Amino acid sequence: MPKKNPKEIITKGLDAVLVDFRADWCGPCQTMDPIIEEVLDGLGGKIKLLKLNIDKHPQMAQQFAVRSIPHYILFKKGKILWRKGGILPKRELEKALKGFV
Repeated sequence: MPKKNPKEIITKGLDAVLVDFRADWCGPCQTMDPIIEEVLDGLGGKIKLLKLNIDKHPQMAQQFAVRSIPHYILFKKGKILWRKGGILPKRELEKALKGFV
């Protein structure tokens, strides 16, 4: 199965997609991983997760003005529904995303 490019997933996907702008060297990004997975599982898979390594996709980070990581942007059909940077408490992330499912 060919891997879709991230831009296509964001613009063409019918599902809401949470893009996790991250890097392998980013400690806070790793801290957020289990929290994100738990929250998305709790939403019954209605929001897809796309992990985007900014070192491999610098143009995407630039395009969406991501200046620090971790940074999260929720897209649906290419439109930004919500965005937030930094470490988020589970409850805050849940509350934010629940409004879009």
